[in-house]
Amino acid sequence: MKKIFLGLLVIFLALQSCNSNKPKPNTVNKPISDLSIYNLPSKWTNQNGENIEMKELKGKVLVMVMIYTSCKSACPRLLADMRNIEEHLPENIKNNVKLVLVSIDPVVDTPKRLKSFAIENKMDSEQWIFLRSTEEKTREFAAVLAVNYKKIAPLEFSHSNIISVFNSDGELAYQQEGLGVNSDETIKKITEEAQKLN
Repeated sequence: MKKIFLGLLVIFLALQSCNSNKPKPNTVNKPISDLSIYNLPSKWTNQNGENIEMKELKGKVLVMVMIYTSCKSACPRLLADMRNIEEHLPENIKNNVKLVLVSIDPVVDTPKRLKSFAIENKMDSEQWIFLRSTEEKTREFAAVLAVNYKKIAPLEFSHSNIISVFNSDGELAYQQEGLGVNSDETIKKITEEAQKLN
């Protein structure tokens, strides 16, 4: 009986040590995978005029869309879709999510313009990030998101309407295409990825 008890005690202690040594997800020090957007070396400027690299967003779930602030047709609908997604995220995961809007018109969309646009559209909390870069870097980034765009008038672009979800490692997890579409699957995917960080 004593041997059985000692045997069970050894197994119990072994299991305890396995559990205590189980590493918690540490996304910041994890190596960047080949599929990650954090491999892109491009530099960006946010709406506060701060220069950042995309990899500085590592460790958060990113919900990204490409827009331009002078857009009068598709972009307001995309903004409404992004706000709808943000409103329907569970409170306990919101700190793990960043909503990122990338300008396809860096000439017009200066940091000052992006800042005032964020305020006008009630997207000026810390959760929202507006980014701009050079035309070359913007084009490179659009290719990664499978977003096509072209200038069709001095202040007008035709562009894809895609909202992309990236996991905390910067890997594409889901895409929503179209305007005013049901975002339930997108919200579900964001929530799944963000809960892994709690």
